[in-house]
Amino acid sequence: MSSDDGQKKILLQALDAFRHDVVIISPDFRIVAANRHAEEKWDGRIIGQVCHSLLYRRESPCNACPAVEVMRTGLPAEMKQRLAVYQLPRSVSCFPIFAQDRIEALAMVDYDLSRMTNLEEGYQRANTFLRNTLLNAVDGIIAADMTGKVIIFNQAAAEATGYSIAEALDALYIWQIYPEDGRQNAREIMRQLRGESYGGKGKLKRYHIDIVGKNGERIPISLYASIIYEEEREMATIGFFHDLRERLRMKAELERAQVQLLQAEKMASLGKLAAGVAHQLNNPLGSITLFAQLMIEEHDLPAAAREDLRRIIHDAERCRDTVRELLEFARQTRQQMQPQDINRALSRTLFLLKNQSLFQNIEIACTLKEGLPPVRADIQQINHLFMNLILNAAQAMRNHGRLGLKTRMAQDATQVCIEVSDTGPGIDPQILPHIFEPFFTTKDPGEGTGLGLSMAYSIVQNHGGQIRVESIPDQGTTFIVTLPVAGPNNKGDSSEPIA
Repeated sequence: MSSDDGQKKILLQALDAFRHDVVIISPDFRIVAANRHAEEKWDGRIIGQVCHSLLYRRESPCNACPAVEVMRTGLPAEMKQRLAVYQLPRSVSCFPIFAQDRIEALAMVDYDLSRMTNLEEGYQRANTFLRNTLLNAVDGIIAADMTGKVIIFNQAAAEATGYSIAEALDALYIWQIYPEDGRQNAREIMRQLRGESYGGKGKLKRYHIDIVGKNGERIPISLYASIIYEEEREMATIGFFHDLRERLRMKAELERAQVQLLQAEKMASLGKLAAGVAHQLNNPLGSITLFAQLMIEEHDLPAAAREDLRRIIHDAERCRDTVRELLEFARQTRQQMQPQDINRALSRTLFLLKNQSLFQNIEIACTLKEGLPPVRADIQQINHLFMNLILNAAQAMRNHGRLGLKTRMAQDATQVCIEVSDTGPGIDPQILPHIFEPFFTTKDPGEGTGLGLSMAYSIVQNHGGQIRVESIPDQGTTFIVTLPVAGPNNKGDSSEPIA
């Protein structure tokens, strides 16, 4: 056997070993030769058949037939489509076989793409699963390429920032979500990502920073981020962040509750102390007043001495008034708890006060929500509460300003909310934590005892409600009282001791 024959034999064996269909067709599309794989597939009936009739059941060549393209151009061509017989994805490549300058035949290689398709479908399923996982994650996920262009933006990120996913993927750059100098903030985060101090190179853990929503709102977040590398080259960054607004709101609510609890405990202790002190002062004050009055009535004294005694009586009476308020603040009485109309109680208190000279230059704005459910309360104490708050507001404005009274349902629909506001000078933030403490007052000496707001606080606590204050210096103050709505089992009269 010559070397040429040996080479041909090896070549034929290679074609037979090739696990794809290899056929040789004439320029008129008739199959003149085939490898073993093609012969076995067609049970030896392939030679002499017209290729488009056998493979595709067509009377003429396919629209994208690579053999037609090869005959036209003399260059190799390829076609991808499904066989009519098995409906399997195929890739058919066609190569010209020349005899001198003429195409004598064409070699066609038919690749079965089903295995590749299975791999591609598996990849697509994995990609879809990963995409859905990212899009539906509880925390926000944002990824950006190294130019800063956002390339991943999930639903949680959209809800937190206000940007839609389409908006973010279309035109959002990562520095646009940072406040102030966004580019500088983005560069600072990249600097930390490339360092070793915040979780290792390429990682950033538990980093607290603010981002900015579409509407300009600052959003505190806890950020975990990393750099995505490809063969040591930075390709992108991805960040996972948790919106801290709700957590911070709950923390603030808890801190307020703790402050209120401490205030309640302090008030209870001060109430007991106040009651003891008041009882100890009552008798000597009575004696001072009595004997000073006797001296005026029974002795012929100079006018200056009589004036001094009257001053003693006046100051003793002021002390007696303070003692009386202390006893009222601290005493244990029985309260008549009944369903009460808050709007009616507030209107009645306002009616008694608004004609006093203190209110002459004060504008009163009253917004009472109709149809409010009754609250379970002692009407005398509620009247006392409203009187203290309204007088306090009027005195803060020094006979000039706007008094606001408003009632409404609280958000949870189990409480009625009463707001008493003024346009006075406001309360210094350093003083604000102390305003409900007994004897604490910002009024001039002799103008107040410092017990009015303490009693208001005590009344609200006794009714199972809450009182808080919001104040802006130079703009005004608002006291907000919430009282529980009377329940279905609390419609009758009852007498309960004040705690």
